Amino acid sequence: MPYSINKFPNLRAEMARKKITVQDIANHLGIHRSTTSMKLSGKYEFTLSEALKIGKLFPRIDLRKLFQQEE
Repeated sequence: MPYSINKFPNLRAEMARKKITVQDIANHLGIHRSTTSMKLSGKYEFTLSEALKIGKLFPRIDLRKLFQQEE
């Protein structure tokens, strides 16, 4: 799949609603901001562990919905 700036539209929308930045996600995961940005754009994949950690920031959202990819 070619990488897209908006590979995870639901995650991006929830980030915007809660005012969580890419840097906030990076800090939460303990990785660089640039790596996080590339994962959010689809250039690299999130690990299961990373996805679960991100999911904890959005406890009311189903993880499958949060990480639903653009078709």
